[in-house]
This record gives sequence, structure tokens and C-alpha cells, in this order.
Amino acid sequence: MSRAVIIHAFGDPSTFMLEDRAVEAPGPGKIAIRIHAAGISFVDVLVAAGEYQLKPPLPFIPGSEFAGVITAVGEGVDPARIGERVLGSAFGAAIAEDTVIPAKLAAPIPDGMRFEEAAVFRVSYATAYHALVQRGTLKAGETVLVLGAGGAVGYAAIEVAKALGAVVIGSASTDAKRALAMQAGADATVDSRSESWRDDVKAANHGKPVDVVIDPVGGSATEPAFRSLAWNGRLLVIGFAGGSIAKLPVNLALLKGASLIGVDVRQFGEYEPELAAANVTALFALYEAGHLHPPVAKTYPLDDFVAAMVEARSGETAGRIVLTMR
Repeated sequence: MSRAVIIHAFGDPSTFMLEDRAVEAPGPGKIAIRIHAAGISFVDVLVAAGEYQLKPPLPFIPGSEFAGVITAVGEGVDPARIGERVLGSAFGAAIAEDTVIPAKLAAPIPDGMRFEEAAVFRVSYATAYHALVQRGTLKAGETVLVLGAGGAVGYAAIEVAKALGAVVIGSASTDAKRALAMQAGADATVDSRSESWRDDVKAANHGKPVDVVIDPVGGSATEPAFRSLAWNGRLLVIGFAGGSIAKLPVNLALLKGASLIGVDVRQFGEYEPELAAANVTALFALYEAGHLHPPVAKTYPLDDFVAAMVEARSGETAGRIVLTMR
């Protein structure tokens, strides 16, 4: 038997329970993983509450990213993979002691990467890399403004943008989150709650508008960020952690020759799996070269999953929340 958090009705984490379940044998093309660590994100808690645009069928296991060791393989999967240290990304699979997923959703992790780091690596860094490289066509020397710079995607975007030769300005709401953005390598930070925010951004970029905006926040943050773009600027829409979807006057795009570009790393993986896999390989190379440092802020044992989910939902922690299984 193996334990997992199984959600029978969307709601508050306090309504969820750890349950015993039989360990499933992997079918064709699948692998079984003994999970060592699972990341908990703001989005994971939204999904569990039924407040996200993607609603998985009930019952389901919350969480979407994890790391562990392959314990069994199904037909068509190389048996040599048993014992391999991997990270995985899949809805309905993470907050459990064991899981079974398609083999293609698990990637071997570098020898020096801890399970806690691996459990929060793929989703945020793959999102940031896809946004900046494929969608934003970032060039060395351009300036990137990162909204939500103390969050998972924001932090990853700072590190990836710096590794690609960009100048980076981080925007975040607290001293702790701005300090984390500087730790990630930001050249400057601004207070997202400042009444002179646009002037602050311009001053941080030596009086010039910015070339690219990473926007996982949405809400009231999007329009002033778009107005801060230079000619041929690109605003990359990644999510709506601010709680609402922005409405943008489309004449701004015309006046600035600027672009509003959507970033959906999940669909990218479905439509362009080979390029998505190549991105992960490139990210591992950047990690091994010392450019990427997944920011694990706090770990909880599996039994304390409620506290971990509540903290992730609050959005107050600078860095990532991780559950450890063993």
C-alpha cells in the first residue's frame, strides 16, 4: 500500500485527507515512480479548490511536479530505466508516495540536483525558457521586466534571462521577494505597489522603456506594464496570479508596434513535444553550468500537506514550497 492525498470534492486543503491505496503496476509506455519530493504551487492549490480554468475529473491527486526514482516500467519502456532519478510533470500525480505516469513525462535529472530542487524545476523553468526563447525571441542586451519576480515563474525568468544575456528588472510586492529577485540575478528591482511604478521602472532602465515583459500576474499589473514597452516590445502573458484577467486597450499595440503574446507551456508540450524536450535539455545544461538555482524556501513532510498548501496559496513566501515523502 502507498499513501496519497485524494480529492473527492474541490475545496479547501483542510477538507482533503491522506488515504491508503494499492500501488498500480505501470501499463504499456508507463513507469512507476517512488516519489521523494513534490512541489506545491499557487496554481496547484487553485486547481484543488476548483478555481482554475482546467478542472480535472474527480477524484484526483493534487500537485503537478515531483521527483523520485523509477521502480518499475511497463511494456515498451527500457528496463534499464529502473533506478533512474527523474523529475516528472503531470496533473493528478504529485502529492503521493508513489505514482504511475507516461514514461515521456519523466526526465533524468543531473547527478548534482537534489530531489527537492528537481521537484520545482521543470514547470517554472520550462515556462520561463519557452516564454523568452520561442515566444519572446529574446536577444542578448535587451531589457526584460519580470512581474511577480518573487514567484516561481518570475524567479526562473530572471535566471534564464540573465543566462541569455539580458538586462533584468524585477517587480515584486515585498522586501523579501525583491531580495529574492536580486539573489536570482536581477540588475534592479521595483516595488509593484509603488504609486510611481512606471516611473520607477523607467528609472531602473536608465530612462528607457523595456523590450520584454514577463507577466504571470495579470489584473491591474498588465496595462501599465504594456505601456512601459519600447517599440517592437513584447508582453508575454503567462498567468493571472493577481486574481483577474486584464483588459487591454488594443490601440496601445498599434501605437507601440508592440505584441501581446500568449505562453501556454502545457499545450506547447502537446503540439511541439520534440522542441519542448530540447528545452529541458538546454535547461539542464544551464543548471550544470551554474546559472540556475531552484529556490526551495521551505519543506514540509507529507503529513503536513495542509499547511504546505495553505502557505502556497497565501503567496507570501519568497521561494518554493516542497513536500518531502521520505
